[in-house]
Amino acid sequence: MQTINWNDFEKVDLRVGTITHVEEFPEARKPAYKVWVDLGAELGIRKSSAQITHHYTKEGLLDRQVICVVNFPKKQIGPFLSEVLITGFSDENGDIILAVPEKRIPNGAKLH
Repeated sequence: MQTINWNDFEKVDLRVGTITHVEEFPEARKPAYKVWVDLGAELGIRKSSAQITHHYTKEGLLDRQVICVVNFPKKQIGPFLSEVLITGFSDENGDIILAVPEKRIPNGAKLH
């Protein structure tokens, strides 16, 4: 494990947002959804490609809050431009479980 200092951690901008729209992403190499996340007034709605199809349905993701890294460079994934990284953890099979806030909080709130 690589050790980082506090200044390194402060560079990562983690924000909470609410999923507003989800579409299938058949062009992705691994099963994924196209996800739109409302990150509040400052950041607006941002798109992400998320490999979360094993544990989540499109309908079950709507209005769910997630934690996103918002200051990575945009990443072209096939025909889709991913603007944020939705965070999660791998289960014992490598499928992603979303990292989420325990209680509902305002969109755009920053992790401290």
